[in-house]
Amino acid sequence: MRNLTTDHRMTVTRRCLCCVKYLMFIFNLIFWLGGCGLFGVGVWLSFKQAEISALPLSFPSLSAANLLLVAGGITMVTGFLGCLGALKEQRCLLMTFFVILLILVLTEVVLAVTVHVYQEELDKKAQADLLEGMENYQTDERLKLSWDTVQKMFKCCGVTKKEDWYNVMGELILPASCCLSGDSCEDGKEWQEPCYQKARTWLLDNITSVLVFGICIVIVQLLALVFSMMMYCQIRRAEKYLD
Repeated sequence: MRNLTTDHRMTVTRRCLCCVKYLMFIFNLIFWLGGCGLFGVGVWLSFKQAEISALPLSFPSLSAANLLLVAGGITMVTGFLGCLGALKEQRCLLMTFFVILLILVLTEVVLAVTVHVYQEELDKKAQADLLEGMENYQTDERLKLSWDTVQKMFKCCGVTKKEDWYNVMGELILPASCCLSGDSCEDGKEWQEPCYQKARTWLLDNITSVLVFGICIVIVQLLALVFSMMMYCQIRRAEKYLD
């Protein structure tokens, strides 16, 4: 009677393990595909912004590309590890996956809180970096091309105001890329809006879908944490009955 009860418990445990195994594999597959998506968007954004690569890395759109590349790469590796752990049913792999994913989720939370709390300070630092980089506009051809591309793309002038160029070009002198005609800024015919704010607004307008996608990934991450721990416990229970 005792053996029958033990066999029944082993059967139930094995069924639960099988169910959790496939659920975890599915969620980690979604997680991995999400990582591929983030990485792909990062690559696309990097190529799209290749001409402004000489600007400081704190420039909003370029930073977003780097962030997506790093986040996508880590997500892909973690998702693959989770799929492998689920298929192999190895406690060591599952615990490694759980720890890495937990660190990743905590890092995401810390970064999100930090960006939200220190948003103003980060903006000031980015603007200061750009202003400092402007000083090499006339000597660095790559930097010149980057600035001209940005100002033509966003129809803007300067970092926070068009007067930012006066310390670089000379009093009342602006780069040709600031001019509406693209040649000279006669009679005040230059872009009036600052580039940093326009680039930041463009990024926020285009990042909504990425944020929604990111929230979905976080939800999948939390579910993957739950299922990995459940599977770990089920494997321990199954091994206990086998012993």
